[in-house]
Amino acid sequence: MMGTPALRRVGAMILRHAYVLRRSWPRLLELAYWPTMQLVLWGFVTKFFMGHSSWVADAAGVLISAVLLWDILFRSNLGVALSFIEEMWSRNLGQLFVSPLRPMELIGALTFMSFLRTLIAATPAAFLALPLFDVWVFSLGFPLAAFFFNLLVMGWCVGLTVSALVLRFGLAAESLCWLGIFLAAPISCIYYPLATLPDWLQMIANVLPAAPVFEGMRAVLFNGVFRWDLFWQAVGLNVLYLTLASALFLKMFQIARERGLLLQQGE
Repeated sequence: MMGTPALRRVGAMILRHAYVLRRSWPRLLELAYWPTMQLVLWGFVTKFFMGHSSWVADAAGVLISAVLLWDILFRSNLGVALSFIEEMWSRNLGQLFVSPLRPMELIGALTFMSFLRTLIAATPAAFLALPLFDVWVFSLGFPLAAFFFNLLVMGWCVGLTVSALVLRFGLAAESLCWLGIFLAAPISCIYYPLATLPDWLQMIANVLPAAPVFEGMRAVLFNGVFRWDLFWQAVGLNVLYLTLASALFLKMFQIARERGLLLQQGE
């Protein structure tokens, strides 16, 4: 049995982690975030299928295509955010910016690496969908490319925003890499139409690029029609958000440089 000194040491370790948790809002947020998000997302999926049980049979591959397009968005976000955080893990930001590298050049490198990572991650899954599920997503042609690049750019926006927050608040905020993109999942209408959401959530979903992309995907699969209005809506929103995300990253970089945070990359 543990004696009193052992209990004090155990208590000290518990207290240490309790203090870390109390002072770290990203960790507290994460504790409640995942159960809540799973409940909301799959609650809407269940609500939709309760009244549309034959929906999947009407368009072969609609759910498989949705899963693959969602993964493009997810991987694009991680491609930016994780590439940046890897520099923080290796404590390399200070060394990078001793060189002539400029912040905008770093953004360019991060987004290009995100493009490569997304291609590497999504391509095998897209090819496997044919022998496993008899779904050939490349048959979508031009619409697939339009969906891909719109979701890719939205992932860049989220990734740059998360990177800016991690740069400002330290590695304690690194869990935002996953939290940020999944926050948009229920209102991105990945597996169900926009009409499934309550009216007030539909207004929020319409200001995200993902919702018109997934609505456009269903229009192609169900009706054989490429919705140009939804395409241009997503493009316009992506241009706006990419500009804002880049500006936020540059602002946080300036604050980090002024406060010496580039060399103090702990939690």
